[in-house]
Amino acid sequence: MSDTTIPRFFWTFPMRLVREARLDEALAEDERLRILFLWGKDCPNCDIAKGQILLAPERFRWPDIEWLHDNVYEDPQMGTRFGLHGVPAFLVFRGARKLGRIGQWPGSDAFVAAIEKQRAAEPTAATG
Repeated sequence: MSDTTIPRFFWTFPMRLVREARLDEALAEDERLRILFLWGKDCPNCDIAKGQILLAPERFRWPDIEWLHDNVYEDPQMGTRFGLHGVPAFLVFRGARKLGRIGQWPGSDAFVAAIEKQRAAEPTAATG
C-alpha cells in the first residue's frame, strides 16, 4: 500500500482489508475477538500507531484475535457507520457485537492492556 508513510506495515503486520459493504460478513457470529483498525492516508497519528506496533509486533499478535483494517478516506461509509470524528480508531468486536472503541492511539501499553482485558472477559459476560 503506497497510501501510508509506512507502506511495509501491512506486509509486516498482516491485517485483512475489509470494506464497510462486507464488514458484517467479516464479523461472524463465532465469539472470536476482532480488532478493526480504521485509518487514513497521510494521517500522522495513524502512522505513529503503525510505527509503534512495528516496534514490538509480537505484543499485538494474539492467536485468538483477528485484525481487520480499512482506510476510511477510501471507504467513507465505514466512518459514517461508526460516527468517526478522527482516526486512527480501533473498534473491538466479539463476533458481530461491538465491545468498544479505542479512539486515537493511547500508546502501546494502554492499547495492549485494553485488549488483554477483553481477552480475559468471558464471551457471555462481555458487553458493548
